[in-house]
Amino acid sequence: MTHDAEDGTSTLMLLARSRPASVRSLERYARPGVDSVARHVAERDPAARRRT
Repeated sequence: MTHDAEDGTSTLMLLARSRPASVRSLERYARPGVDSVARHVAERDPAARRRT
């Protein structure tokens, strides 16, 4: 689950795949690393998209 979360899989897809009782229980299994979160934010930064 962590690798899927790091690769940008949506919460809905993670929930469908893991079948947890709640989003809160998903937090236990999908823990993206700091580098992955930074990459995700950078890829979605509107200012960064304008610079390219």
